[in-house]
Amino acid sequence: MVLSPKLRYVGSRLVTTMLVLVSATILLFSLTLFIPGNPAEVLLGPRATPEAVQAYSHIMGLDRPMLERLAIFLGNVLTGDLGRDVISGRPVLDLVLEVFPYTLTLTLASIGLAIVLGVPLGCYAATHPGSVLDQIGAVTSVAFIAMPNFVVAVFLVLIFSVWLHWLPVLGVGRDGGWGDAVLRLVLPAVSLALSWIGYIARLLRASLLEVLGEAHIRTARAYGVPERRIVYRNALKLAAIPTVAILGLGVGRLLGGAIFAEIVFARPGLGTLVYDAIAVRNYPVVQAAVLVVVAVFTVTNLLTDLTYLWLDPRLGRRLGEAR
Repeated sequence: MVLSPKLRYVGSRLVTTMLVLVSATILLFSLTLFIPGNPAEVLLGPRATPEAVQAYSHIMGLDRPMLERLAIFLGNVLTGDLGRDVISGRPVLDLVLEVFPYTLTLTLASIGLAIVLGVPLGCYAATHPGSVLDQIGAVTSVAFIAMPNFVVAVFLVLIFSVWLHWLPVLGVGRDGGWGDAVLRLVLPAVSLALSWIGYIARLLRASLLEVLGEAHIRTARAYGVPERRIVYRNALKLAAIPTVAILGLGVGRLLGGAIFAEIVFARPGLGTLVYDAIAVRNYPVVQAAVLVVVAVFTVTNLLTDLTYLWLDPRLGRRLGEAR
């Protein structure tokens, strides 16, 4: 059976994704070995006897050789067993799945806001180069990119909550219904999205200007095709490819930035879960949470690569020629 170039490309990307996940899992396990402090001593407290520390280390498997611990860890991950919380004894996967929807919601809201605002700004700047609004957009985009997320979060709290009293800050609004939950999502999402609005606007502007100068666009104009149709139906699809690539990488950065947002705005999520687990050397929780983030980031980049096949038909032809 002869596979098409596109199917071979998809298959190779799937294999690469699996190798990345396995490598990340091994690296994650190795990094936890270098965290200072004995988890058993931290959990049992300073008054614990050496015998109690040794017994608890045996229960946690800390006295086993490193390669044996790694083999056990990889085997458990393949079966979906990410270990148990050393504090409560609950399965770690249950703890992660309880808070992951909050982090995912915050990340998707930030990406959605960045796309909704960044794409129109980039399109307008590309179709009106050198205009006053284009220059203002350039300055504000650079300013948004330069500001750290946690600094933006603090200023948003001071302005819209402390001074103006427009928006609530803490928590996710579990008891206030959907309306209250959306209001409490606004400030964290904006604090994460501002820099990405600038990224998307400037990158899309540069890509769109390049595409609008290509030969097939000039040909379409010569045949009298309306400019609006040229920009939004022909050029934008090709110009969006670099932006899609940046968004694929942005998911990982937004998941990391969500840690600061969850701490500043006292939201439950993977960030606060990892932060609390590190404080008590709760290795299984840290490993599981970070592994979930790595999996989401890797799968997102896989979907990004596959999106190229839809956005750029030329890629499929190049794959066929490479064969």
